[in-house]
Amino acid sequence: MMKTIPLLRGKEVEAAKKSASHVVEVHKRLTEFLSAGVTLPEIDTFVASVLGELKSKSAFLKYKIPGQPPFPSHSCLSVNDCVVHGTHTMSLAPLQPGDLISIDIGVTHQGWIGDAAWTWAIEHAEDEHLRLMQAGKDSLAAGVNAMQPGRPLIDFAKACQNVAEDTFGFHLIRGLGGHGYGKTLHAPPFISNVVPSHPAEWPDAWRLFEPGMLIAVEPMLAIGTNQIENTRGTWPIYSADHSMSVHYEADILISEDGPIDLTEGLQDLPNIVG
Repeated sequence: MMKTIPLLRGKEVEAAKKSASHVVEVHKRLTEFLSAGVTLPEIDTFVASVLGELKSKSAFLKYKIPGQPPFPSHSCLSVNDCVVHGTHTMSLAPLQPGDLISIDIGVTHQGWIGDAAWTWAIEHAEDEHLRLMQAGKDSLAAGVNAMQPGRPLIDFAKACQNVAEDTFGFHLIRGLGGHGYGKTLHAPPFISNVVPSHPAEWPDAWRLFEPGMLIAVEPMLAIGTNQIENTRGTWPIYSADHSMSVHYEADILISEDGPIDLTEGLQDLPNIVG
């Protein structure tokens, strides 16, 4: 049986917009904070401080899923070959010039969630890594544009995959994807970044986008593989071949006229910081 997808109405839309705006603000502050020599614990402490200033809390800290310990960090801090769910405890090493860091920020503000991720290079980036970052941003933009009311969810994956894999030649990680959200961090529907190879891989692929849907979409790309390393029992997820990866995520509200990016402004962030 298909799960019911919550639809936003009235004042709920404004509440969702406010939480999303706080996510954007944290990312903007991070753009000024990140530099070579900064450690993951220092970044996570900075995120917690900014969230406090915004009268918000982390939606990630102590989050639980079956088979995993509670998530230990205020933010997801994924460096280089870490695709997603990196923690501030996985390394004490300072960031180095040339590193890529993807930071996923989850906000809870007055009961509503905001959830988005962005990737930066520290001081400089190799040409291939800049292409990977561009592929991530372009695939997200193409996918969002395809999220039209009355169209099937699979349109997002088709558009995203066309850009990331067919145009740029990189790999979208299979088995991971976006999700509905609202007053909870994860809600239906699941939004795959790739077209399923069989129906059971994504049962909701042909459900339709409806006005009122609130969805966090998040392509995750690696240079050399579409598979992840088996990290069962731990939070950080790595590319199977340990090639560089990026992660971009936006909060999208489906309206009668099309998708509205509640995290608009992230696109203006620079690729390189520090």
